[in-house]
Order: sequence, then structure tokens, then C-alpha cells
Amino acid sequence: METAARQGPPKKANVLGVGVSALNLDSALSEIARALSIRTKGYVCVTGVHGVSEAQRDPHLRAILNRAFLNTPDGMPMVWVGKLQGFRAMDRVYGPDLMLLVCRHAAERGYSHFLYGGGPGVAGELKRRLESRFPQIKVVGAYTPPFRPLNPAESEELVRRVREARPDIFWVGLSTPKQEKFMAEYWEKLDATLMFGVGAAFDFHAGRVRQAPRWMQRGGLEWCFRLCCEPRRLWRRYLRNNPLFAFRIACQFAGLRRYPLE
Repeated sequence: METAARQGPPKKANVLGVGVSALNLDSALSEIARALSIRTKGYVCVTGVHGVSEAQRDPHLRAILNRAFLNTPDGMPMVWVGKLQGFRAMDRVYGPDLMLLVCRHAAERGYSHFLYGGGPGVAGELKRRLESRFPQIKVVGAYTPPFRPLNPAESEELVRRVREARPDIFWVGLSTPKQEKFMAEYWEKLDATLMFGVGAAFDFHAGRVRQAPRWMQRGGLEWCFRLCCEPRRLWRRYLRNNPLFAFRIACQFAGLRRYPLE
């Protein structure tokens, strides 16, 4: 297999020192289709305000995002920043939408999938729903990990299971930054071509959590919908991250602080 570093990546918008791939859904699928066709190994992150904000506090996470095969603009603020930097064709590459698009492409071309993540029963339900939606899809494995890092025995078991299944696509449905750090640790260990960290897409497509209406998604208000649905879990994240993100972006554009891409 080739590695992702050998391919010419798409240009990136600089969002507080995090390189966000200047893509839309169509161009993202083109990059992914090409990588799958020539078995280019790598991992794909989908990043919004939460991921960029976490990367301000964690240089290791920032490096993981910047080394990704693709780091797609999962939230509308990423798109707005990219357009202000001249990437006019850039648009939201929302994790749940990307997952369905890739699943449709994979079903048409015979690529296989492994599902890793979610709470108890989520991966199995997601497998059933994907098979119902895409009758030709090949889901060759589903695994619900513990809510902690894998111990050595569990890690070896995962590597063995994936080696036997040999999926083309390995979906990771954990929270940020857990899923990004998991992919950075395992993308070279697992016998899969591309890994995708799509977070809540597992819960959405398994029917466990409702998605925001499209008009809220396009208006950058999905955070408000999710906050109303899960206030106890999310209020600290949004009330801290969103204002601070806006302040930092204003400083970046005003030239008051530099955020180099590393």
C-alpha cells in the first residue's frame, strides 16, 4: 500500500493553526474514491469548532489533524473562514452526510466496511440500518469498544479481527478528541485502507439521536439544536468554545495573533 503522504493533498484553510481541507462533498468524495482505488492508507477527520478549540489546548491533537489525509470542514464556521481566505468552492463536509455518500460509493464498487465505536448496541444497529439502506453494502465487522483506551490484549484482538476482515473502510464513532487520537495510533497498525472519524454519525444513523433540521445546519446553528437536546452534557462545551473561537478568529484575521500551520 501507498501512504497518504505520497499523494498531493488539497489546499487547506488555516483555522487557528488547524489546516482544514478546502473541499465540498463532491470534491471530498473524489479524493476518497481515488485513495480507495489505489489503496492509499490514511485517516480522515471531520472537524468543527469543537475540534479546533480542543486543538488550541492540545498541540498533539493539532498535529494529528494537520497530518490527516483529509481534515474536512464539518461545521459552517470552518466554511466561512475558508471562504474569507479565498476558497470559494469550499462547503460543509458534514460527517453524517459524508458517511452516507461514501457508503453509497462503496456499495457500488464493492468496498467493505468495519464499524468501530458507539455505545452498547449502536454498531450492530448501525450495521443493520446501513444494510437496509444500501442492499449491496459489505459490512465485515462491528465492534463496540470500552469507554477507556484498549488494553494490550484488546488491542491485539482488534488488530487480529481487522486483519481477518480486511475492510477497505474503517469507521470510527467516538467523541473528539478520542477518535482522532485513536486513528493516529492505529491507522498504520490496522489492515484497512482509510479510517474515518465521524463521531455522532453512528448515533444519528442508528436512530439513537435526532439530527438538527437542515436550515439550522446551513445557518451554523446545529450547536443550538444539540445543546437543547443534551444541555447537561454540552453546555460547558458550547458556552466556552463558541465565544472563544469567535474571539480568536477575529484576532487571526485582524493580524493580532499568528496561527501558523505546522
